[in-house]
Amino acid sequence: MILSSGLPPHGGNLSQEALRLGLRPSQLLDASASLVPFRPPRGLRRALKQAIGGSGLRDYPDREQHQLRQAIASWHGTQPEAVLPGNGAAELFTWAARDAAACGVSGLPEPGFADYHRALACWGGVLCSLPLELSWTPAWPQPWPFPLETQQSFQVLWITNPHNPTGQLWSRASLEPLLQRYSLVVCDEAFLPLVPAGESQSLIPLVATHPNLVVIRSLTKLLAIAGLRLGYAVASPERLRRWQQWRDPWPVNGLALAAGQAVMADRPGMNRWLQRVQTWVAKEGSWFHQQLSHLPDLSPMPSSANYLLLRGQASLVELRERVARRGVLLRDCRSFDGLGENWLRIAVQDRGGNRRILKTLEQELGRGG
Repeated sequence: MILSSGLPPHGGNLSQEALRLGLRPSQLLDASASLVPFRPPRGLRRALKQAIGGSGLRDYPDREQHQLRQAIASWHGTQPEAVLPGNGAAELFTWAARDAAACGVSGLPEPGFADYHRALACWGGVLCSLPLELSWTPAWPQPWPFPLETQQSFQVLWITNPHNPTGQLWSRASLEPLLQRYSLVVCDEAFLPLVPAGESQSLIPLVATHPNLVVIRSLTKLLAIAGLRLGYAVASPERLRRWQQWRDPWPVNGLALAAGQAVMADRPGMNRWLQRVQTWVAKEGSWFHQQLSHLPDLSPMPSSANYLLLRGQASLVELRERVARRGVLLRDCRSFDGLGENWLRIAVQDRGGNRRILKTLEQELGRGG
């Protein structure tokens, strides 16, 4: 999907950018997509190898995703009928948007993830923008930033926690009262498992008592499997049965099912992985933010997540292009409503990758634009 501005709504356009720049994909450091910088977990890679060597390619995948649903439900302490795996979170946004369009107007905090617009447009959904203040403190979690009494003009609320692209983490205590006000609340928690202590702010424990709540998770970012496409929704069983009737017969391929089940069913292994990821986010995110703050004419914003929003004193479009031609891809933020040419988003890498980004930015900023 390309926006009317000509900008893609996502980062991670590695092949297209390599072709445009006349480089090989292997020459590029992609800091436009916010994935962990590690190889996928060993258990996941082993499960893929076994599935390929067995019947994972030949056989049709389980249309009901029984084993994966059971593993995810066990992880979250809910019933399998309240879980629905999807072809990435994006597929599940499409079905959430169908419900949202039927409920009325959707309120979207912005700047925000452009895929919600795409999903709502599929069903002719009407939306209204909730402008976020573009300054905030680094203390997490923070209260929901909009006064309850001003949120009466729409029936559906879309929440991203932590917010994309700002990285702000909202507290569950401030979000729970919203469930009493709207016909439907869609909460995108794609990055929440990467946030240190972030799980304590999840709305998943509230799904059982709030049938108007949908929580959508992505395993893409956490496990570095963007090419595999795997996410899941947690919602009322009745709602998910309806989604199952709408979707394609085999939305989740057999390899993704095998990989997801292997990871989610291995509680000790998953806990070790989460500890590794969250330690990296805390340590490397803080170091990278501090280093970026030393660059001239650029201001990194506080973030709880594995990406940093960068504000420039002037347009950063040319800087981004020059950095790209040196093999570093940063996220163009013009596709986020409410941001413009003065903003970039950078995905935190490992120390070597972060040093490469800093060196490239320093060299290009030293050229004087």
